[in-house]
Amino acid sequence: MKRRSLIVEGPLAFRMSRIAAAQHAESGLQIFTLPLLAARLAGGFSRPAQSQDLDPAIRAALEAGGLTELEGICQLPGTTRAIARTLSKVWQADLDLAELAGRSARLAELAEVERRVRANLPAGVLTPRDLRDAAVRHTAHAAATLGSIDIDQLGEIASVWRPLLATLANTVPLVWRNLGTSNASWFPGQIVARARDAPANISLVSCANPRAEAVEALRWMRELIASGRARPDEIAICATATEEWDEHFLVLAADAELPLHFSHGLPVLASREGQACAALADVLLNGLGQDRIRRLFGHAAGRSRALADLPANWSLGLQSGAALFEIDQWRRALDDAVGRRADGGDPRPIVMPVFQLLAKGPEVAAQAGAMLLGKAARALWTEALRRAPAEGLEFSLQDLRLPDGRDPGTSAVWCPASHLAGAPRPWVRLLGMTARSWPRRTAEDPLIPAHILPHAVLDPDPVTEQDRRAFAVITSQAAGSCVLSQSRRNAQGGQLSPSPLIPHGASLQFLKRARIPQHAFSETDRLMARPDEAAASPALAAANLCWGNWRRPLVTAHDGQIRSDHPQIVRAIGDIQSATSLRLMLRDPLAFVWRYALGWRAVPEDDQPLTLDARAYGDLVHELLRRTVDALEPVPGYARASRQEIESALETATETVRAHWPLERSAPPALLWKHTLAAAAELALKALTLDETFQPGTRSWTELAFGQTGEVMTDDLPWRSDANVTIPGTEVRIRGSIDRLDLTDDRRGVCVSDYKTGAEPRRADEIVLGRGAELQRVIYSIAVSQLLPDNPRIIARLVFSRQRRAEALSPARR
Repeated sequence: MKRRSLIVEGPLAFRMSRIAAAQHAESGLQIFTLPLLAARLAGGFSRPAQSQDLDPAIRAALEAGGLTELEGICQLPGTTRAIARTLSKVWQADLDLAELAGRSARLAELAEVERRVRANLPAGVLTPRDLRDAAVRHTAHAAATLGSIDIDQLGEIASVWRPLLATLANTVPLVWRNLGTSNASWFPGQIVARARDAPANISLVSCANPRAEAVEALRWMRELIASGRARPDEIAICATATEEWDEHFLVLAADAELPLHFSHGLPVLASREGQACAALADVLLNGLGQDRIRRLFGHAAGRSRALADLPANWSLGLQSGAALFEIDQWRRALDDAVGRRADGGDPRPIVMPVFQLLAKGPEVAAQAGAMLLGKAARALWTEALRRAPAEGLEFSLQDLRLPDGRDPGTSAVWCPASHLAGAPRPWVRLLGMTARSWPRRTAEDPLIPAHILPHAVLDPDPVTEQDRRAFAVITSQAAGSCVLSQSRRNAQGGQLSPSPLIPHGASLQFLKRARIPQHAFSETDRLMARPDEAAASPALAAANLCWGNWRRPLVTAHDGQIRSDHPQIVRAIGDIQSATSLRLMLRDPLAFVWRYALGWRAVPEDDQPLTLDARAYGDLVHELLRRTVDALEPVPGYARASRQEIESALETATETVRAHWPLERSAPPALLWKHTLAAAAELALKALTLDETFQPGTRSWTELAFGQTGEVMTDDLPWRSDANVTIPGTEVRIRGSIDRLDLTDDRRGVCVSDYKTGAEPRRADEIVLGRGAELQRVIYSIAVSQLLPDNPRIIARLVFSRQRRAEALSPARR
C-alpha cells in the first residue's frame, strides 16, 4: 500500500474527496485539512483547538481579571466571540503577540489573554501556531505517516502553515495543484497549474428580491435535472453568505422535493430539538406565561427527566385566557384547577418545582436544560450556552447548524462560495450578485483597529480578496453553465446596485416575479404557469370562484347565501341569542355564520398586552361595578349606602380583581396593571355615584343573568337565571347579563343600566339602536317585562362613565 495525503479546504471538498476516493477504490489515501495534517504529524493525540475548546478558555481568561483595556467589555455577550475572531486572525497571520506587546496596551492585554487561553486549553488541544511548531519538530516521521502530499484546490495558504510546508518539502514530495489564483512564489514544492475547463458563457439574470432568486434557482436546477443535461451532483447554487436565502431554500426545496444539500448545515431552529431549545429559552428570557409553558411542556413532556411522568391533561381546569406570569399566579390557578377537576388528578407535585426553577431566569439555564430537554436537544442547548452567555440564547440558537443528512454525491448543493471554491462544479448559479455581497467589504477588527496594527499585517487575506478569488475559481470551472443572479431590491425593499465582478458586456435578462416559467420547480409553480390546468383543480376553482364572487353585486354563497334549512344555520338560529349575535344576524349575516355556525374565533396576538383593549377594559370596569354592588347588597343596600361605604366596597373589589383577574385573563405588566386598575376604579366610582337619591327600599343587582343554561340558582335573585325569554312575535330565545338592575320596593319601577366606559356620543338623546350597537337595552327591557310580574314601568338607559350624570336614552316602557 502506497500512503499519500490529500489536503483540501471546506466541508464540501472534504466529503466530495472521500466520495471520489471510494468510487476509485483508492487505498492508502488520507484526506486532511492543513490543521488536521499538522495534528497527524504532531502525534500524541494532538488536535487543533476548535470553538468548543476556545470559548470556555477565553471566558476563563476574562474572568481571571487584572485587565484594563478589556475590563469594560468582559461581561458583554459578544466579547468571547470577538476575541476568538481576533486571535484567529493573529494566529493565521503567524503573529507573536508577546513580541508586539510593547507597541500598545491593547496588544499587551491581548497577549496576556492569549497566554491564559493557551494555559486553559485541555491537554493535547493546541492553537495553530503551537500545533505548527509541534508538527515541525516531527517532520522526520512525515514519510511514514503522511507519504506524498497533494494540496488540491486551495486558493491561499495562511502564513502560519508555510514554515511547516517548507520543512515538509525537504522530506516528502509536495505538490500544490493551483488554479493560479494566488501568489505561490513562496511555495517550496512543485506547483502544478491545474488546467481550467473552458468556461461556458456567463449569463446574467435580474430578479425582484432574494425569494425570487431562490425560486428561479430551483426552476433552473429542476430543468437541468429533468432535461438530462446535468446530474444533481454536478449542480451548485452559492452565495458569499447564505443567511438571506436559507429559509427560502429550506421551505421551497422541501415543497418541491428536490435533492438539495446544505453544505453549511440546516438552522437548528428548523428542527424539533431546536424548537424545544427555543421554547425553554423563551421562558427563561421572557418569563413565565401560560402560552410559553404549554409550548415548552409540549416538547418536554415524556422526553425529559423532570416531566417524564407529566400526564397529557395536566392543564385541565386552567383558564386558557389567563397569562400567568408569576409563580404565585400559577400556584393559585393550579389550586383552583385541581378543585374543579373531576378526575382527581393533581399535577402540582410535578410542575411546581419546575416553575420555581424557571422563575429564576437565565442564571439557571444549564440546570433547566438538563432537567427539561431530551438528549439531542440537551446537546444543542449545551453548545448554545458554550457560544454565548445565557442572556444571549436568542442569538446563539439562531447561529447553530445541524447536518441536513443528504449525501453531496447524489445531490445538488446550496453552500457559501468559500465551500464551492474548494470543490467546484460544472453547473453553477451565483446568487446575490450585488455590490454589498460580491465581494463583501472588509470590516476593521473591533479589538485591533488599524491605528494599533495595520490591517494588511493583521489580515493579509481579507474577505474581499477571498470573495474575488472564489468568484474566479467557481466561474473558471463552470464548464456547463454559469448564471449570475442579482436582486433588484432586498427583503426590506431597498434598491440594490450590481456587483463590480459582473463581466462587462454580459447580457442581462429581467425575470419578473409573476412570469410564466418554461420549467416549474414544484406542483404549485406548475399550476401557476398553466392556468387551464389550474382551473381544473377543485381547490383552485373554488378559490377563483370566491375571489370573483366577492366583487359581484349579486348575493352568492360566498356572501353567506346557503341552501334553505341548512342544519348548521338552523342550529345556530335555534340557539339562545345574545345582543351580539342578534346584531350580527341582522347587520352582518356572514359574520354570524362564521362565528356562531362555524365557531370561528380570533386568535389573541399578545399574551401580555401593555394595555387592555376596549372590550377587556370594559369587562374590567363591569367586574369592579359588580363586586362593589354585590358587596353592598342587601346590607346596607347600594341605594342606601353612603359615598364612604361605596368607596370602601370598591377598594375591596379592586384588590380582589387585582389578584384574580390574571388567573383568568391576560393582564399588563405589574406597574401598568396597577395604573390600569386605578383608572378603572375611578371610572367605576363615577358610575356608582352618578345617580340621584333612590326610593326607600330599592334593591340593586349586578350582572343579572337571564336565559342562561347550567347557571347556579340563587334565592336572592328576582328571577331564575335559566328562565326563558323570547322576542315577542317570534320563537327566538335570547339571553344576556344585565349590568345593573334597580327594583323599587313595590316592584312597580325598574331601572336597567348598561355601563359604557367610553365618552358620551354626540347627540346621544337621539340614539335608538345605534345601528345595532345599542340592541342590549331593548333586549334587557324585553327580558325584564317578561320575567317580572305586575307590569312594571321600565327605564333602560346607558351610563357613560366619562360624563357627570347618567342619561336615560329612549326609555322603553310597557
